[in-house]
Amino acid sequence: MTENANIEDKLPLTESTFLILLSLAPGPRHGYAILKDVAALSGERVQLSTGTLYGALKRLLAEGWIRRATQEAPTEDDADHPGRPRRYYALTDRGRRLLEAEVARLESLAAAALRVGEVQA
Repeated sequence: MTENANIEDKLPLTESTFLILLSLAPGPRHGYAILKDVAALSGERVQLSTGTLYGALKRLLAEGWIRRATQEAPTEDDADHPGRPRRYYALTDRGRRLLEAEVARLESLAAAALRVGEVQA
């Protein structure tokens, strides 16, 4: 089985998985930053609990879609929580390909809806 076929078998992603991967697309983030980003990306519709987030991160690590990352310089959010090390997460190449495949799938669905003319952009 090819890597692309394997990725296609993983689609569609759940909304929370999609938003977590999307949050990590620009670069490594720690859990609290992912929580805030998921809420912002969803227009505050998706509010993950810490338990839900860390369960999802554990699953994404096991799938090989993300990896633990090191953060060499403190971020603004780190200043709010001194003395407590944060775990950072980053997309793997496989995770990035999966995210790109899901974006392409969603774009295709949106294009089909627009062609029908029932939905206005």
